[in-house]
Amino acid sequence: MNRRTLLIGASALGLAAFGGGAFFLNRERQAEAEAVAAKTPAVDPALLVRPHSPSFGPEDAPVTLVEFFDPSCEACRAYHPVVEEIRRMFPDQVRIVLRYTLFHEGSDEAARILEAARMQNKFEPVLDALFEEQPGWAVHGSPEMDVAWEIAANAGLDVERAETDKLFPGITGTLNQDMADVEALGIRQTPTFFLNGKRLENFSAESLIADVRFAVENA
Repeated sequence: MNRRTLLIGASALGLAAFGGGAFFLNRERQAEAEAVAAKTPAVDPALLVRPHSPSFGPEDAPVTLVEFFDPSCEACRAYHPVVEEIRRMFPDQVRIVLRYTLFHEGSDEAARILEAARMQNKFEPVLDALFEEQPGWAVHGSPEMDVAWEIAANAGLDVERAETDKLFPGITGTLNQDMADVEALGIRQTPTFFLNGKRLENFSAESLIADVRFAVENA
């Protein structure tokens, strides 16, 4: 069983706990989503999606979900299977964009591992592996980055090449731009989600899926 199977399996088990309403908007939730959307102003799209941003799904998808995440963040790890489930449910209707939000010690190095992996077309397996095995390396205050590199290597990363690529000016520029956008948007916690340009507040796994479904059905 590979890492993706484990993550999706965990997602299925977790989402099942929400009950039958986890995937369907009832009238109350629909009214709430409409009210929140009406009150929440959209932000400058340029602050949300940059040309360098990792993304999944069609660029012209009617719905865009942007996640500001920290590779070292436990909550981001918890929501990773939920985001994967959204990808599975809406492969053609939703584009998911990831932005780096480097709040923890070691997160800059982890992001460089991911960007080096992207240069090798290994971004997704390395991202899955770093999240799955996050407790083994993302020790707050004392991250074990050698372990993170080992995890990435086991996911298929050419570490020797990546050690050089991580210093590529383009990667530094990507991380600097993402953190500048984090500051401009006033993001103070991870994960933070924007759905079609509007920040989601007080979300849960259940409501995130419900809000995306609502956006897809009304696109």
